[in-house]
Amino acid sequence: MHTDGPGPGGPGAASGQPHEDTVAARCAVRRGQLGLTREELARRAGMSVGYLDQIETLTSDFDPAALVRLAAALEMPYDELLGGPREAAPGQQETAPHPLLAQLPEDECWRRLGTHGIGRIGLSAGPAPTVLPVNFLVDGRTIVYRTETGGAAAPAEGDPLAFEADHIDEHLSRGWSVLITGTAEHITAPETLESLAARHGAQPWAGGNRDLWVRIRPGEVTGRTIHTR
Repeated sequence: MHTDGPGPGGPGAASGQPHEDTVAARCAVRRGQLGLTREELARRAGMSVGYLDQIETLTSDFDPAALVRLAAALEMPYDELLGGPREAAPGQQETAPHPLLAQLPEDECWRRLGTHGIGRIGLSAGPAPTVLPVNFLVDGRTIVYRTETGGAAAPAEGDPLAFEADHIDEHLSRGWSVLITGTAEHITAPETLESLAARHGAQPWAGGNRDLWVRIRPGEVTGRTIHTR
């Protein structure tokens, strides 16, 4: 991977000091993720390296449309390039004093999952485990989701897989998580497919022709909750 400048692996990375959160710093980090040199990024954005310097520091009289082109070249949202991510990843707050970790009984695990929501599936197919987000339905005491036939989230019939969903309240330092391990079952019965498709939350967020419905038959259901005294 090509890296230069102040991004990860470039000058300053060894100091352990955090980079200032600027357009230039966000450009450098994203360039490193994409494996681009400054010259390659400038070429992608249709500008010279010198003009790229002006845009990154928001100096001189540059055309704001050029920042839009730069965001497109970096494959990131314009507002994220200009102002940083709107939401930080979980876990940025300090750990609260006196945390209490407890197991959830199975009935409570299903209650926490509700009727539908967003979770993650873990698949073991391929050279390495894969974890992918899915929007799911709870159908009886099974998890159901729809995906693209032959896609990354499409296990074979009978494959082992895992499902996880959680809720985190970082400000109050509390939350819960539910983990289900089991096997995949392809749903083919027309009346079942029709019933599931009509339910609230069944439409996949990713859109597209996602015609494979997968049911996760649980082998084990576990959950944890954490709160503070």
